[in-house]
Amino acid sequence: MHRFPFQAALFGILYISPSELKGLLTVCYKFYGIQTHFLSENLTLSMQRRQWHVGVLNRARLLYSHALFTSPKYDFHLKTREPNSSLRSPGGRAGRSGSPGRPWAGWGPAEGAGGEPGGAGGNREVPRGAAGPRQSPPVSVGAARRRGGPGPIAAAMLGLRHAAASLPLLLPLRAAAAMSTLLVSQPRYAWLRELGLQEENPGVYNGRWGGSGQVVTTYCPANNEPIASVRQASLEDYEETVKKAKEAWKVWADIPAPKRGEIVRQIGDALRQKIKVLGSLVSLEMGKIFVEGVGEVQEYVDVCDYAVGLSRMIGGPILPSERPGHALIEQWNPVGLVGIITAFNFPVAVYGWNSAIAMICGNACLWKGAPTTSLISVAVTKIIAKVLEDNKIPGAICSLVCGGADIGTAMARDERMDLLSFTGSTKVGKQVALMVQERFGRSLLELGGNNAIIVFEDADLNLVIPSALFAAVGTAGQRCTTARRLFLHESIHDVVVEKLAKAYAQVRIGDPWDSDTLYGPLHTKEAVKMFLDAVEQAKQQGGSVVCGGKVINRPGNYVEPTIVTGLPHNAPIVHTETFAPILYVLKFKEEEEVFAWNNEVKQGLSSSIFTKDLGRIFRWLGPKGSDCGIVNVNIPTSGAEIGGAFGGEKHTGGGRESGSDSWKLYMRRSTCTINYSKDLPLAQGIKFQ
Repeated sequence: MHRFPFQAALFGILYISPSELKGLLTVCYKFYGIQTHFLSENLTLSMQRRQWHVGVLNRARLLYSHALFTSPKYDFHLKTREPNSSLRSPGGRAGRSGSPGRPWAGWGPAEGAGGEPGGAGGNREVPRGAAGPRQSPPVSVGAARRRGGPGPIAAAMLGLRHAAASLPLLLPLRAAAAMSTLLVSQPRYAWLRELGLQEENPGVYNGRWGGSGQVVTTYCPANNEPIASVRQASLEDYEETVKKAKEAWKVWADIPAPKRGEIVRQIGDALRQKIKVLGSLVSLEMGKIFVEGVGEVQEYVDVCDYAVGLSRMIGGPILPSERPGHALIEQWNPVGLVGIITAFNFPVAVYGWNSAIAMICGNACLWKGAPTTSLISVAVTKIIAKVLEDNKIPGAICSLVCGGADIGTAMARDERMDLLSFTGSTKVGKQVALMVQERFGRSLLELGGNNAIIVFEDADLNLVIPSALFAAVGTAGQRCTTARRLFLHESIHDVVVEKLAKAYAQVRIGDPWDSDTLYGPLHTKEAVKMFLDAVEQAKQQGGSVVCGGKVINRPGNYVEPTIVTGLPHNAPIVHTETFAPILYVLKFKEEEEVFAWNNEVKQGLSSSIFTKDLGRIFRWLGPKGSDCGIVNVNIPTSGAEIGGAFGGEKHTGGGRESGSDSWKLYMRRSTCTINYSKDLPLAQGIKFQ
């Protein structure tokens, strides 16, 4: 019995498709007398969980082919190629038919096929995707094997020179191009190339692109298909990037603020030119609908325009001094290096809010986006990098380090990080805050929200229904400003619930990039599990599901937008922020109690009331009203504008992004006193004799 061929064949099994598996098991049984039926089920399950990796796949099949073609029991006729030719098929052919009755027949290398560069045929290397040369007449494999050494096919696959002609592989060997399951390689998604994206992309930029960390593949939430991969940053990459960013800052800080504003303006223009294709990437990788994806990029563009104006306005006043012959000045200087950690739900806009204003203030930026939206981080940075390089400004001014928790932890603990802006969950934000505070650093936190809409009996329901719908199901409930609690006055509760349920039934669910879609998928499979768990908890705590509550039977991470009634205001699940489209509808009687219920949750981001009572409106805006950072009247909880400061209180973190005075967060303030007289007046009237 040939032990090596069988071991090699088993190794190959793990990296081939279910149909190829059947053929291989048949071969093992026929030629080696091995009972293989008991392997089939477990191996098939393993197959269903695998992810293709072309390099490993080709090596596995190489061993598999060696197992078959070096066996003296194996002999049939194959076609040959000219000596020293590449082991590739003519372009444009996905395969050829083989011998009838052979389990391996019908699979051949297609256009773009190839394993290791230069490893097939002779000693010349054929570019990936190149067509192979003209084929020659058939020759007996058995006759060729009797000449000695490995069989011609094994020799060809191993890259060995052999006296016999190199033979094409008519085994279960798919072409690399045909095997690729990455969306970036499919014609439908060719537009991704406009953003400079490839199958594998470097995830570190500090003036040059690189990365030596692990390779992470991102997936489309609408179908869970892999898009492309990004090589993450290692801690060594992070260290190098911080050093380069600090060096680049020395150049950037010397550039006058209006000139820095001009560079930011150019970045906004460059983003504007790519707004649709970049918005499409946001839809593809994050999952939000196309119009929201484009709108998010537009928000970055708008912030750039806003920052340009601020670049000519930042600065402190000259204050009157109580001492004669003295000037009192408030001086503002950049903090230095601003670290920006963003979340998956706004992978473009949040970075824009921070970076555009931080840049006009004279800071360098180091960005770590969410690992699940790494392609967006890479694409945005490519656009920014070109603007910087065209202006002969160090690219490390806007550095990128794609990575996971290790990179985020390094940023939080790094004393060279003069300000750390973090957007994410309250749980992780608390850890970040403690690490930054431990080194007496500065942080800007924008964390979770458990936002409420309060509807009084005098409210205009024509405003209430679309507002509640948009606030609750927009971005599939994955905004930090998503409405999660809806307080309805008891006199209108049933009417509003009925109207809202009808509106929910009309929500168009579909592919995010379809222009008719209003509601897309959740971002990950884990989010779907959290959604189901929250619905179950709501039921256990006394809630009734009016509509939704289930997973939608279609590819991707789709769940039904959900309304739950019947829970008390202080139910544990009501006080839990679930990043999903679940709206808890609650009854109230009096203004005072519902204002208190709005404020009783730990977060304090956004809130809104619907009423026509002017006195109630000002009580809502006053010290005994909402305790949130965003307090609205007759509009939803979501949909903030860049002209106003964005952020919240309590467990939302207390940070503020954007807004008229947000530039102060990215600068350090100094009080400067200048004595231009010949006297030295001292405090408390002290005099030297």
